[in-house]
Amino acid sequence: MTTQEKQINYIGPFVTLVFLFFVVGFLTTANGQFQGPLKTAFLEGAADLKNTFATLITFSWFLAYPLTGGIGSAWVTKYGYKGTLVRGLFVMIIGLFIFFLSSWYTVQFPDSKIQILSASVPFGFFIFLLGSFVVGASATILQVVINPYLSACTVKGTQAIQRMAIGGSANSIGTTIAPFFVTGIVFGGLSMEQVQVSQLMVPFIALVIIMLIVAFVVMKLSLPDVKGTKAEAGEKLEKSLWSFSHLTLGVIAIFFYVGVEVAIGANINLYAIEQESIHGPFSFFGSRSLTLFGINFAIPALMATLYWGGMLIGRLVGSSVSKVPPRTQLIITTVSAATLTIFAIIMNNPWLLVAVGLFHSIMWGAIFTLSIAGLGKYTSIASGVFMIGVVGGAILPLLQGILADMAGGWRWTWTIVVFGEIYMLYYALIGSRVKHSAG
Repeated sequence: MTTQEKQINYIGPFVTLVFLFFVVGFLTTANGQFQGPLKTAFLEGAADLKNTFATLITFSWFLAYPLTGGIGSAWVTKYGYKGTLVRGLFVMIIGLFIFFLSSWYTVQFPDSKIQILSASVPFGFFIFLLGSFVVGASATILQVVINPYLSACTVKGTQAIQRMAIGGSANSIGTTIAPFFVTGIVFGGLSMEQVQVSQLMVPFIALVIIMLIVAFVVMKLSLPDVKGTKAEAGEKLEKSLWSFSHLTLGVIAIFFYVGVEVAIGANINLYAIEQESIHGPFSFFGSRSLTLFGINFAIPALMATLYWGGMLIGRLVGSSVSKVPPRTQLIITTVSAATLTIFAIIMNNPWLLVAVGLFHSIMWGAIFTLSIAGLGKYTSIASGVFMIGVVGGAILPLLQGILADMAGGWRWTWTIVVFGEIYMLYYALIGSRVKHSAG
């Protein structure tokens, strides 16, 4: 980094990107938490395919990552980091408005349905899936900017892994409060069977207005590019990104990481609801629900919140142990997460899955740091390629939902998480070794 670049004050851009990381985390988890309510509100006629259709919400969101990560990289090269952020935010606004249209359409045209095998599904549900894809595309584009920028921008007194951990903590705050937002604010603490589609409209319009304000604020902010992290417009790169084996294997590692992270975060409430139907309601310190700020929350929603809350705690702790190498962090966390999941399956206990969040917390930062090591001007493009792996968040939860329908329950589907942890352990031990750099 040159002397001139060191004199640039990145504190403002750093704070802005940390806030946007919060927004990405909040909307990602809020989108997943709509599975339970929409399973009741939209999918009453889905018969024995309810779990499959419910997990399509998560699938459509994360499908956007491999399809639009390259767009984010191209925008960074053409418009710079700030121009890409602004465009990404307006894509998000469009997606949130589509969410509103899905509920409005279903309320206005309740008889508009599509028959798929034994399932009769409102057309508005498919509009919601489109909105989920569009907002997912926005989250992809934003992260193509956020990840390399946080890693490369210079903020006095911080190291790259600390800045990633701080951004990840903000992301976790968003993921932690999102389940409470969906259950307590959007649905007013109602049980799943009481949810109405009409309750979705006002919250989505409110989010559209909020994100419009955020977009216009970002347009006014100074967000200087970080030199040495992206190709210049029209510049041809000599090497293929796939020639860097630690990046290629890192994309696969992030596929499994995001897949298992989202599988637990999005599906644990469905697993808990199933267990309640078999064994009766769960209790939390003797109570079947939890009341916070005058709002009543069901235990399944609480489990999801505690899972994401565990990720927040882990990331806060991770920001204070920056001297521990990313490889070591990944080894310890994958072994711990796999062990907890195996015990959760053996004991048929969703509470043990909640604790996995503590160990999932720092995996993203560790994998990303190992994957972009030595890439130089390839970094921003690599960040777009990295997003391809995030499709794991679409595929693994959907596969788990299909298996749950086939097996008649969720218990043994959690072996998917165990397999994912094993691959990430391989990446930490062997796959992340840099064979050659951009040099």
